[in-house]
Amino acid sequence: MRPLTAGQAWLRTHPSALDAAVATGVLICMTAGSLADPRGRHGPLLASHTPDALSIVLMVLGSASLVFRRRAPLPVLAATGAVSLVELLSGAPRVPVAMCAVVALYTVAATTDRPTTWRVGLLTGTVLTTAAMLAGPLPWYAQENIAIFAWTGMAAAAGDAVRSRRAFVHAIRERAERAERTREEEARRRVAEERLRIARDLHDVVAHHIALVNVQAGVAAHVMDKRPDQAKEALAHVREASRTALGELRATVGLLRQSGDPAAPTEPAPGLDRLDELVETFRSAGLPVRVARSGHGPGLPAAVDLAAYRILQEALTNVHKHAGAGAGAEVSVLRIGDHLELTVLDTGPGPGTGPAWPALPRPAEPAEAAGPGGPDAFEVAEESAGGGGHGLIGMRERATALGGSCTAGPRYGGGFRVHAILPVTARAERAGEATGDRA
Repeated sequence: MRPLTAGQAWLRTHPSALDAAVATGVLICMTAGSLADPRGRHGPLLASHTPDALSIVLMVLGSASLVFRRRAPLPVLAATGAVSLVELLSGAPRVPVAMCAVVALYTVAATTDRPTTWRVGLLTGTVLTTAAMLAGPLPWYAQENIAIFAWTGMAAAAGDAVRSRRAFVHAIRERAERAERTREEEARRRVAEERLRIARDLHDVVAHHIALVNVQAGVAAHVMDKRPDQAKEALAHVREASRTALGELRATVGLLRQSGDPAAPTEPAPGLDRLDELVETFRSAGLPVRVARSGHGPGLPAAVDLAAYRILQEALTNVHKHAGAGAGAEVSVLRIGDHLELTVLDTGPGPGTGPAWPALPRPAEPAEAAGPGGPDAFEVAEESAGGGGHGLIGMRERATALGGSCTAGPRYGGGFRVHAILPVTARAERAGEATGDRA
């Protein structure tokens, strides 16, 4: 099989050599046919005929034109048809010059479309058969005349079948290549989504806990000399916040482990059942937080529970960082039908005389498009907050990944408001599984 495969590959890369071999074979077959008499008394007789000079020239011209059959199939068919027609009209003893026209017709059928194939094939067969019946040396009803029409028809059918098979194989190969590209694009998209999700989790963990550690460390440094007991309490909060941050970071980074690595931490992802613990960390850092919760129903999907916790965590962290001294926060968690509504308000004037958090021209719905590459209100807020932050954008992405919405903007009269609506239906579960938030 290997020599055969190598030979086929060589012929595909050298089509002119194959055409020359076909032309030579056709010339040999025509020469052998011209030397035989199929109407012998006891069967075909070899070497009973001797072709004249005109027949030899016509056979050479017809076979030589087949060398160019791939480059110009229709002109080659016209040339071989003309040579065959001259042979039929000459009235000389029958020489099978029409064989080269049959090969040329097969090439036309294999390289053109079906309508062209049948039009050209019918014209070629009709002209050659009519010329043989009217001007040939044999009676019009001779089987040799009918055979010309049959051979041209079979050549057209065979060429059309080969062309159809090539088109079918090409379509299958193209479909397989397209499916492979689609799988690769889908894999890249899933990797990008997973990277984005892990980046959001890392941002939420670091932004929240490091901010608390920074505040408590500042308090400890300030009261270390005069009130060591309060400094000790602040350092205890620092230790607790850093331990929690390390635990969450370990759980998040554990998602990046390969299948053969040691088992990743199995601690469940945080949810609204830890809201009181989250609020207490902010209260211990000096931020008054009031919580209002209502609506009890079936348990939330894991993706919605995690997204709600992270949105509230990021919103309270931003209140603590940007609202200024004396600010307070109000958290509202409402279960309304098939939706979970989250609201975080702060009452602080913000640092200096400006408003709390970065001022926005209007709250931005996540479904709004800001144009190709243009920033939306979330991005404007992040840039004005100190350049390069991603907290507000992360909240919006978490909500939209579940089919919900998240808006953020200044409140009338001062302060800032974050409002998110998350669906708690099966659609949210499917969205969470698609984005990997169940981790």
